[in-house]
Amino acid sequence: MVTQKKLMTALKKVPDPELGISIVDLGLIYEVKADKKGVVEVLMTLTTMGCPLFDLIRDPLEVELHKVAGVKKVNVNLTFEPPWSVERMSEEAKVRLGFF
Repeated sequence: MVTQKKLMTALKKVPDPELGISIVDLGLIYEVKADKKGVVEVLMTLTTMGCPLFDLIRDPLEVELHKVAGVKKVNVNLTFEPPWSVERMSEEAKVRLGFF
């Protein structure tokens, strides 16, 4: 069975191409879920609306999720509602970026 925990563990391996910090720790993942057929839906954002790096994030994201046993298909949906903010970042990411 594909669990959210397994999916999030896989997503933690995907770094932001500019910062080298996990997209999970940056707070870019809003939701991830899988249905019984192994179709994974990811709802994510970017740090800014005009960020040109979506493909550089989406491609490795899909690769990592396909490594999870039972995942058959990955759909990545981009949203800017609510907008990303620094508050979404993990404590570890804030420390690495000098917010503390």
